[in-house]
Amino acid sequence: MKLCILENDTLDPAVEATYTGYGSMFKRLLQQAGATGEFEIFNTTRGEYPASFDHYDAILLTGSKADSFSQEPWVLALKDKVMGLLKEKKKLIGVCFGHQLIALCLGAKVGRAPNGWGAGRMQYEWTVPGFAQANGRTEVALLASHQDQVFELPQGTQLLATSTFCPVAAFGVRGQLFCIQPHPEFVEDYSAYILNKRRALFGEEKYHAFTNSLSQGHDGLAVARMMVAFINGK
Repeated sequence: MKLCILENDTLDPAVEATYTGYGSMFKRLLQQAGATGEFEIFNTTRGEYPASFDHYDAILLTGSKADSFSQEPWVLALKDKVMGLLKEKKKLIGVCFGHQLIALCLGAKVGRAPNGWGAGRMQYEWTVPGFAQANGRTEVALLASHQDQVFELPQGTQLLATSTFCPVAAFGVRGQLFCIQPHPEFVEDYSAYILNKRRALFGEEKYHAFTNSLSQGHDGLAVARMMVAFINGK
């Protein structure tokens, strides 16, 4: 397979040496999930894009600290690219910011989550136990970090995951779209770093609840196996 990763952020210098970037984090995770082939990473915040998307089996849009509805020039440029990819029916994976941006391009409403930040380990109902590599599961737990969310299921898509906190936690179109709000690529240590950065914002009670939840484990590798099956057309 050949995967294009559109990396929509840069990491803090304090963790960049360990994790490199969201693109590299996804490459490691997908390889652990059995993916083989080529991975090419382009940082959209620096205006990096491939000359053509034609030869990729899929395009993955990572998370970002930016708002998907931002008017920043690089976000608007990315939105134009995504609109074109949707028209061409290219196979897309969107995570967090990427999930939200694709939903916006499909005409859905996206904004600040009414319940505030979703962070730490969060539990979701997985609504498609027959999804390739889901192995009949009806629940999934993943590490999250978001203050925005998709408010409505985009027209023509299927709900894949939901929770009381985040009703549209994942959606898709068979053979074309796989979009998910939480972060399969996150590991506990990286989540702990992000949580500590926002400790004052969360307040001590929420901060400790979010941090303590990390010890319960998550299903990032299981979701990555679903992504690999999706890319491979299974």
